[in-house]
Amino acid sequence: MLRPLLPLAVLLAVGVCAQEKTIVFQGAQLIPIVGEPIANGVLVVQGGKILAVGAADKITVPAGAEIHDARGKVIMPGLVDSHSHVGGPAGADASSAIQPDVRALDSIDAQSPSIQKAQAGGITTVNIMPGSGHLISGQTVYAKLRDGRTIDDILIKFDDGSFAGGLKMANGTNSLRAAGGNFPGTRGRSAALVREQFIKAQEYKAKLARANGDPEKMPARDLALEELVAVMDGKKVVQHHSHRHDDILTVLRLAKEFGFKVVLHHVSEGWKVAAEIAQAGAACSVIIVDSPGGKLETKEASFETPAVLEKAGVLVGLHTDDGVTDSRHFLRIAGLAVRGGMTRDGALRAVTIANAKILGLENRVGSLEVGKDADFILLSGDPLSVYTRVEETWIEGRKVFDLTDPQDRIYALGGAGAGDPRRGQLCCFGNAWEMIAAVNAQLYGSAQ
Repeated sequence: MLRPLLPLAVLLAVGVCAQEKTIVFQGAQLIPIVGEPIANGVLVVQGGKILAVGAADKITVPAGAEIHDARGKVIMPGLVDSHSHVGGPAGADASSAIQPDVRALDSIDAQSPSIQKAQAGGITTVNIMPGSGHLISGQTVYAKLRDGRTIDDILIKFDDGSFAGGLKMANGTNSLRAAGGNFPGTRGRSAALVREQFIKAQEYKAKLARANGDPEKMPARDLALEELVAVMDGKKVVQHHSHRHDDILTVLRLAKEFGFKVVLHHVSEGWKVAAEIAQAGAACSVIIVDSPGGKLETKEASFETPAVLEKAGVLVGLHTDDGVTDSRHFLRIAGLAVRGGMTRDGALRAVTIANAKILGLENRVGSLEVGKDADFILLSGDPLSVYTRVEETWIEGRKVFDLTDPQDRIYALGGAGAGDPRRGQLCCFGNAWEMIAAVNAQLYGSAQ
């Protein structure tokens, strides 16, 4: 199991004020995730934190508090998505297969409607990842989906001002290229390139140690190697895309060789090597896709994978990979995991506290506990029912989504482009010139 990497004192983003007034929710069924559900519960939040949580006959409601009648509703922690692409991050480019110095942070649109749609799905904390077309595609961002104008408004930061995140790596077919450049053509070459880069990082770390701070002896600064040293030192966790069972074992081999902590993402064939994953102590972030198609290496993906991993003792989270799965359907993924044999409690943990542990944020989010961030969602019914709606989403004691609000309702119930004024105009832009060229060729015999 991964240990928390973040200090207890994590600063809120600059300019985001904590909730000031005390707010009380009464009468709802509370699902705290840690502990049994509470039929007639009371949740008290103040200053952006959970002040009290428990049965109605055991909680004293503070005088002057704002009371919310939540009878007939269900309240559970805000959902944590351990693998998302909300905000449209763009990481590494075609210049190299290995680019650990690239930061997704520099390309995230904090005003993207995809963030509001994630709020509508009850998601409050995310791991925003660059893509998987590279062996190392860059640094991920752990974010709170507050209503923000800039990336700084949603970042989860350390007290030294740096941002929380991991390193995105991948193997399998995505990073393979038929010819040219620094990209591999085979799985064996993929592992060799990664191994070579980590050896360079080991040498860089040794030079830093020998220099002992002497500027005359320090090596030239290398941002890419700095990131890999941070990974080997346990300051960053590798978030690793992998599907086939042989690819999964390659990841575990590399992690053991270079001493880095890894979370395995997707693990379509994780059910084949569950014992090896458990023995390595690696966590898994699993996606469940219920529509046909996709890559050949995902052919043996199974609804039963989360259940098999759970039974093997693996820490299992679930993710959307938004937009592979729309963030608004995150709870549905948990339901599908139960359909595949995962326990109900395990599935609910997989979208809350397990994912919080995967991100090293379990001291802040993932459960309804005193002292944690007041991130929670108000549901119309059972969280695993397809008939249930997310009615409200709260982050640090502030409501960021309300189904009764007309604009929020568009984000919740609209189509794929809901709330995005650019979607209609840009939906076909990528193929427009090809279409024009084809028409000109038909009309005039050549492209104009």
